[in-house]
Amino acid sequence: MDPQPIDPYTAAAFWALFLGIWIVTFAFIFIVFAALYVVTALALSRLFAKVGVEPWIAWVPIYSTWKWLELGGFPGWVAILSVIPYANLVTSVFLWIGMYRTGLAFRKGGEWVVLGIFLPVVWAFLLARPTETYEPQLITQAGYPPPLVGHGSAFGPRA
Repeated sequence: MDPQPIDPYTAAAFWALFLGIWIVTFAFIFIVFAALYVVTALALSRLFAKVGVEPWIAWVPIYSTWKWLELGGFPGWVAILSVIPYANLVTSVFLWIGMYRTGLAFRKGGEWVVLGIFLPVVWAFLLARPTETYEPQLITQAGYPPPLVGHGSAFGPRA
């Protein structure tokens, strides 16, 4: 029994459908990530403006994490570890501890760290509200080093 020949029109239709699904899927993923990036940058720019850091920094990927770490009292170079597989966990842990310290300056408790871990965009938007007051001296009163950037740092606001 001879094998059936492959119909070229059926094969072309299959590959066209496969390619079409692939393009739509990746376009959707790109749009979702772009929207998440924009919302995160907006949240961080509002928070940075409130604490004395230039708001435009929130739109620069690694540099915004650098300044976010400095806001929590940690050296900014830890942000470079975020591009190394598995070492990015170190950056995340330092960022979460920095969120706790920054929350102290807003008179927020440890439960805000849980919000910051799971929904950092919501955390930043809530702290950037006009009704929230940033008091960086509360960080040092709690026994932690002061922020390395913005209000309350040794370098002054917008350093």
